Amino acid sequence: MEEAQGAISGAEFVCKTQISLKEAKETHYWLRILSDSEIADPDLVKPMLRECAEIIAILTAILRTAKSNLKSNDTKATFRDR
Repeated sequence: MEEAQGAISGAEFVCKTQISLKEAKETHYWLRILSDSEIADPDLVKPMLRECAEIIAILTAILRTAKSNLKSNDTKATFRDR
């Protein structure tokens, strides 16, 4: 997410945030495997799973807003160009 904050454009911010979301989802997947297989103590993994789910929700909301802002800016540019 640090890299996304330094993005040059809105589109780059969206792209880098999408990568962050993808990585968070993969982390959630591996945490579930650790818990389900009991490789790690499920009681230790549960808080990490909850926190990871929160991060996924936050990134999803950020992406929704950023994409909406990009679309809005594209629409404004289109109307200005006319």
